[in-house]
Order: sequence, then structure tokens, then C-alpha cells
Amino acid sequence: MPRLEFVLPGDPETRTGGYEYDRRVVAGLRALGWTVRVHALPGAWPSPSAAERADAARQFAALPDGARVLVDGLAFGALPDIAAAQAARLRLVALVHHPLAEETGLAPAAAERLASAERAALGAARHVIVTSAPTAVALAAYGVEPARCVVIEPGTDAAPQARGSGSADSLLLMVATLTPRKGHALLFEALAGLTDRAWRLECVGSDQRDPATAAALRAQIAASGLADRITLRGETGPDDLAAAYDGADLFVWPSLYEGYGMALAEALARGLPVVATRVGAAAALVGDDAGLLIPPADVAALRAALARWLDEPGLRRQCAAGAARARERLPRWEQASTDLARVLEALP
Repeated sequence: MPRLEFVLPGDPETRTGGYEYDRRVVAGLRALGWTVRVHALPGAWPSPSAAERADAARQFAALPDGARVLVDGLAFGALPDIAAAQAARLRLVALVHHPLAEETGLAPAAAERLASAERAALGAARHVIVTSAPTAVALAAYGVEPARCVVIEPGTDAAPQARGSGSADSLLLMVATLTPRKGHALLFEALAGLTDRAWRLECVGSDQRDPATAAALRAQIAASGLADRITLRGETGPDDLAAAYDGADLFVWPSLYEGYGMALAEALARGLPVVATRVGAAAALVGDDAGLLIPPADVAALRAALARWLDEPGLRRQCAAGAARARERLPRWEQASTDLARVLEALP
């Protein structure tokens, strides 16, 4: 029976797209007959304390010689010394959702420190798994040659067609943790110029990971006079999230940077049209007709796209039809797990 040691940073039950990917491929590998042991590294990753780094070193040292070891990139990129020390003994594979230095809001010195550490760490990996082709391209700057880089896209669960709000006010939905990279502030600014249209916005996602950003967004909503139109619902359970998708008319995704965009895929799985930034796998997921794609960090373009969708019934029908077709071409988790198993089995 094939075995895998899977090393994750922090709490494996964290509700983000990256952790969901990790959980689903673990379940998929086990369904294929693999024995998978999950090792959680406590700490504030990718910037652990000295004690947390020492604990990580002990956990890696305790792994058996020759083990296949898949390490989530949030930890792997922060552990170049451990990766170098263990590379000859362990068969290390990195799983990179997106480069650590691309996180929005980092000071230049911090971004350079993370980029340097990740570049060194990835040099010790036998393979690097990424979740989209754009991420594979980005990692060329980190010295990851194509022969070591494998794209394994996230899967998407089949879901019923969203029924919509049934309201005269279009219900817009955004699903993302309240962090600067997700672009909530840009969306609120764009919507502040559309108060003459009939819309409401619900934002689902944790407000606890970055309390300062959450507080700033609440202040922005109040200052813009949009408190009666924008609701920050915080993190919800699976049933409430499914109900939010089902009741939405449009999915809005103004992210500044993504490795893939699992929430976007989840919206398309329900046939929701989208207004999204052209980052991550958005272009491939949305195609030519499931929504409107715009450049990141462009408030004017975002406002114009939302205005078009709100103002043009023909465009809404066209995008809804395109989103219904997009449902049929989404990748599935079974394929992701099978592809990952194939890479791991072939490790030298």
C-alpha cells in the first residue's frame, strides 16, 4: 500500500481554498488506497517563530527515511534550511498554491525575504505541484524548471443550479476571507458609484484572520453610506454557504492575485454568472461568455462591468447561459487525486 506524509501549516480545518484543496486530495488519495499521515505544524506561517521553526525541524527529522513527503507551500517556502537538510533523505514534493511573496500588502523587504526563502526551498523539491498554469509560469522565476513542475487543478463538486434572489434588487455575492488580496475595498469603492442602481451585496468569509482589514472594511462601508446594502456575514458553515450561492444573482470576484480561484469555480458550478478579475485560472474557468473579466486593481473597470451587468438584461441572459455551459467543463476532484497519485508513485 503506497504511503504519503503530508505536512501542513497551522490548522488543517482552516476554511480557505488552499486548505480545502489539501483536505480533498488527502481524502482522494485515501480512497485510492493510499495511507496518508497528516502532520500539522503549529505556528503563524509563513513567518514562524524560532520555536515553531524548531518544532518543524523535529517533525521532519522524525519522518522515515525515503518517505514520500508532500508539503504545503505556505510552510515549504518558509523552510529552506530544513528542505536542504532533508532533501537527500526524504522524497520532498512542494504544493504551491501561489508564491508567498505575492501576498498583497507585504513590505518590499518582507516580500524579498519570502521570495529568497521560497526560491531556495523549491530547489530542494523533486517535484512542485501547482494548481494552475499561470502559477507554473510564475515559478520559472523561482528556478522551477518545467520538468519538475506539474499542474493539478482543484476539482469542483457538482451542485444544483442557483435559483437566484427573485428580487428586483440584484443580489451580488462575494466569497473570500477579508484580507487585502481579495479586493473587498476595491469592490466597495466601485459599488459606491452605483447607488442609483438596484443591488445588494453579501460578503461571506472569515473576518478573524486579519482583524485590521475587517475593521477598515466596516469603516469604509459606513463612510460610503452603504450599510443598508452591504452585509459582511463572516465565515459560515457549508449549508449556509450553499444557501448563499443558491440565492445569488451574480458572483463578484475582485481578487488582486490568485493561484487558482476555487470560490470562482464553486460559483460557476452553480451556473452563476460572474464579474471577476483576470487572475489565477479565471480566464480558463469563465471562458468567453460566462461573465465579464477585468484587470485587477482597476476600480473604474470594475464599476463599468458591474454597471453593464445591472443595466443590460440581454447581457445578463447571455452570461447566465454561458455560466450554465461552464458548469460542464469544470475539473473534478477524482481527477486531481488520480493525477497527484501518479506523480507521487513515480518519484525517484
